[in-house]
Amino acid sequence: MYQSVTFSKENNKVPFHTKRDFVYIYNKVKRKMTKRIAIQGIKGSFHDIAAHRYFTDGEFELVCCDTFEEVFARMHEDEQLISLVAIENTIAGSLLHNYELLRESGATIVGEHKLRISHSIMCLPGEDWDDISEVNSHPVALMQCRDFLSRHRRLKVVEVADTAGAAADISHGQLHGHAAICHKDAAMIYGMKLLQEGIETNKHNFTRFLVLASPQHADELRQMEKVNKSSVVFTLPHEEGSLSAILSVLSFYKLNLTKIQSLPIIGKEWQYMFYIDLAFADYTRYRQAINAITPLVKEMNILGEYENGKQSI
Repeated sequence: MYQSVTFSKENNKVPFHTKRDFVYIYNKVKRKMTKRIAIQGIKGSFHDIAAHRYFTDGEFELVCCDTFEEVFARMHEDEQLISLVAIENTIAGSLLHNYELLRESGATIVGEHKLRISHSIMCLPGEDWDDISEVNSHPVALMQCRDFLSRHRRLKVVEVADTAGAAADISHGQLHGHAAICHKDAAMIYGMKLLQEGIETNKHNFTRFLVLASPQHADELRQMEKVNKSSVVFTLPHEEGSLSAILSVLSFYKLNLTKIQSLPIIGKEWQYMFYIDLAFADYTRYRQAINAITPLVKEMNILGEYENGKQSI
């Protein structure tokens, strides 16, 4: 039985150790309730920005990892850990290795978010355009800003491992004459001065991120009544027409095939795994379709059922 105790200045009869125990238990519960989100990158990276755009219902603790492999390893060690992982870009295409990491991890997709990739250039607070001689960023970000850089040919372009990492290094090292290209939010995080926003060449560049959780905790992070999308992976018999049979079934049940990605099966020449995303308005018809294609495939795994993600800047 638990006894409710109100602590106040007047409540001097409560033993000190009871107050101490109360604070300890309160902090422990608070830590447990606070979401922990693993990402590849550091604060100010696009993974961090996407996490803050998606998780808007409360505070969370960021677990920064150097690689995607580390993200999944952390999830394996701690089943309470959530992760947010890039899976597709509208310009660069799919992150194929992340498909394999996801399948092998056994994690469940519980959500997604589509973030517009917009780059800004920033420098130390006391400097300006005339002081800048070198610009640092990730090679992909530099490529996405090629038109801007072509108009500033006097700037020496230097590739680094991370967009937000470029801003962090310049800020922490007080690297005069250096500028970073990254998301504009990194300027506030690292005390940098924004020189110009929106310097990317293509204004319709989006990255799709998946929100992952352990199967034991998946239902805590999604509302099944809002589920209208699914990601499935399967292998097929090495027979003529096997894929077209699957597509015919999905069409019959009026499911929208929003993505299909094939990856070779290592050690089995000319055989493939197929990753597909399905959008639907009727969950029952979707499950009927899954049951219908099950006899037609060799192996199948539902990677996650979730709500179609929103887009943000």
